Amino acid sequence: MEYEDFAANSTLSENNATSIVESPEQEWTSSFLLFFKASIMGTIIIASIFGNLLVIVSVMRHRKLRIITNYYVISLALADMLVAMFAMTFNASVQIYERWLFGYFMCDVWNSLDVYFSTSSILHLCCISVDRYYAIVKPLKYTLTMTKKVVALMILNTWISPAIISFLPIFKGWYTTDEHEKFRENHRDLCEFVVNKPYAVISSSISFWIPCTIMIFMYLAIFREANKQEKEMYNRHGAALLLHQNNTNGDMLSNSGGSSKTLTLHEVNQELHQHTPTKQSNISKMKREHKAARTLGIIMGTFIVCWLPFFLWYDTVYLCDTCRENCPPEVVAVVFWIGYFNSTLNPIIYAYFNRDFREAFKNTLQCAFCSLCRRPPSNLDYDARRPSIR
Repeated sequence: MEYEDFAANSTLSENNATSIVESPEQEWTSSFLLFFKASIMGTIIIASIFGNLLVIVSVMRHRKLRIITNYYVISLALADMLVAMFAMTFNASVQIYERWLFGYFMCDVWNSLDVYFSTSSILHLCCISVDRYYAIVKPLKYTLTMTKKVVALMILNTWISPAIISFLPIFKGWYTTDEHEKFRENHRDLCEFVVNKPYAVISSSISFWIPCTIMIFMYLAIFREANKQEKEMYNRHGAALLLHQNNTNGDMLSNSGGSSKTLTLHEVNQELHQHTPTKQSNISKMKREHKAARTLGIIMGTFIVCWLPFFLWYDTVYLCDTCRENCPPEVVAVVFWIGYFNSTLNPIIYAYFNRDFREAFKNTLQCAFCSLCRRPPSNLDYDARRPSIR
């Protein structure tokens, strides 16, 4: 999200305006640092675009992945890919050329797209946490609650609501101060996103603090329920083993009371065997949900690690009048790109922790590099009703 530090960029502009003759050694060092910085940013951008594109194509090509849960995943991958295309690329150009190259109007467009797509990506993660909450904590209500219509409305909301803090306030000029508006008129080679205090509070709350709070509470509930179900599963397994052991002893009883007890144990044992497939199916489903909870925890942890530094910086410099002057531009660039990096990590998390996605990625890449582009057979072509975020 492009909320640039006013004082840092002003200092940068002054440094650019001052002609300084560098020695050959200093020039070589500057060139190396510029190449290193461009390589890091370019790698993140390319990995984010192709990684998220791979997610979208893989889900579309494999029937097994085309389930309701993965609607969120496709939409999230699209948002992350657009972050790379319309936010990271312009930011990289500013970092490399140390000035804005695209004019006054495009500065507003870039800032709007940056806020919009980054917020949309974060809201998608929040929706995924809510979906997993119903799947694990309230499984009986899941199919009734998370219908295709509800999922579509939730996804639609993740694309509409970010406009409230992006295009509308930015193009109307509500986000900034009068002093900064005058500064922009006189410095069109700079694209700075200096915000006022009300906008800083509202935008950071919608983009991060509220979704982050929801995700934490959802995952805590999921974690408690997963532990509870796991304990119940082991208790039932132990009780079943005890019934089988007692059944053998019951066959040896000969008195009338013993005959009655033997009959009861046989009936229980028969009932246990009759329902074994269903119970095994429920256990398998529960294990898959627990894997989904683990993956969600990793996704949420990665999200917090990537975006928390940025929003701490953002709220600090714009709510504290004296803090902007003391923040080096290098720190600003680092917190921006750590946040952007979250859009690159999501496909990697799916590939590493999700067997279905891992197989789909391999299959899609095999097709992409095959001269005939004939897709090899895959187990993912068989329909299966199971959540994929696991």
